[in-house]
Amino acid sequence: MSGRVVVAGVGMIPFSKPGASPPYHEMGAEAGKRALADSGLAYDAIEQAYAGYVYGDSTSGQRALYRLGLTGVPIVNVNNNCSTGSTALFLARQAIASGAADCVLALGFEQMKPGALGSVYTDRPSAFEDFDALADELVSARDIPLALRYFGGAGLAHMRKYGTRLDAFAKIRAKASRHAKHNPFAIFRKEVTVADVMNDTPIWPGVMTRLMACPPTCGGAAAVLVSESFARTRGLDAGVAIKAQAMTTDTPSTFEARDMMRLVGYDMAKAAALKVYEASGVGPEEIGVVELHDCFAHNELISYEALGLCPEGGAEAFIDAGDNTFGGRVVTNPSGGLLSKGHPLGATGLAQCYELTRQLRGTAGPTQVEGVRHALQHNLGLGGACVVTMYERT
Repeated sequence: MSGRVVVAGVGMIPFSKPGASPPYHEMGAEAGKRALADSGLAYDAIEQAYAGYVYGDSTSGQRALYRLGLTGVPIVNVNNNCSTGSTALFLARQAIASGAADCVLALGFEQMKPGALGSVYTDRPSAFEDFDALADELVSARDIPLALRYFGGAGLAHMRKYGTRLDAFAKIRAKASRHAKHNPFAIFRKEVTVADVMNDTPIWPGVMTRLMACPPTCGGAAAVLVSESFARTRGLDAGVAIKAQAMTTDTPSTFEARDMMRLVGYDMAKAAALKVYEASGVGPEEIGVVELHDCFAHNELISYEALGLCPEGGAEAFIDAGDNTFGGRVVTNPSGGLLSKGHPLGATGLAQCYELTRQLRGTAGPTQVEGVRHALQHNLGLGGACVVTMYERT
């Protein structure tokens, strides 16, 4: 990067169940307004905007952002599956780092329907055909919805390879609920126990219960990124910056390894994390807090290993030692994560940015992790893309 990219402002709205939220453009506009207010800037300071969403018509980004103003700036609509929000952030950061702009807005929003995710366009080949074909070979669960089959299959692969017990995933879900009860923006704030999770409705007997899966969610989140010189000129708070960032997509190992963990992005996450650690000069042992992509408890567990937070095969011991929560080595998903906070696809990556920015500012309130200097974000989309971001406090 050609200079520090400062996170000048962040904003999000409370996440809600499908059918209980305002329409997408109102959610997006409100998140954008909150980020601008947090930065102390007006919309006419924005030179470019990147708007992320998965389910929506073309130029939905304009529909949301036009409520903030008609300034004629470039608006780019972004769709990268569940990594959409962090992809918008990646593009905004790139615009600042390249010198193309000094002040950029990254926005994410999603208005979702109830139930498991499914294909919208059934009159053409699916982007997941190659993934589906391999998943059908590796796991016998064709009656289980697509995303559950992928991530449940990845968890099952870990169980078979390392002897991981089902209650390890339940402990992750219970931990998420303990964190989310302090987050007013989370969709699920009720604390659940490991027993509650284990005794919940089985989705895939022996592999997953309902509470181990994140819910469909509606919401919006946004971030204002600026150059360090712009922050200095405008007198903005420049205490939080993106120190390094990487986006990866699938490589041959996704398919050739014939491993469900690889099929859901383990290698993408590992490669992105390694690039970020090298570029930042900060290793996983120096990170105090992580917001990672726990769309299923199973993916949180394998992501511990992909991100280098613990050795391969060491995730269950990491969980049992309490190293993934307050008082442990690295607090994962203090917000409650996707499992409890919710997962509005286009907004998720920017909601992670919101939480980590507040952590580094020391303004996270009851979810605050003390003494944080470096924070890591991991946002994954099947099909595929993974974005890993390192934030620093100066």
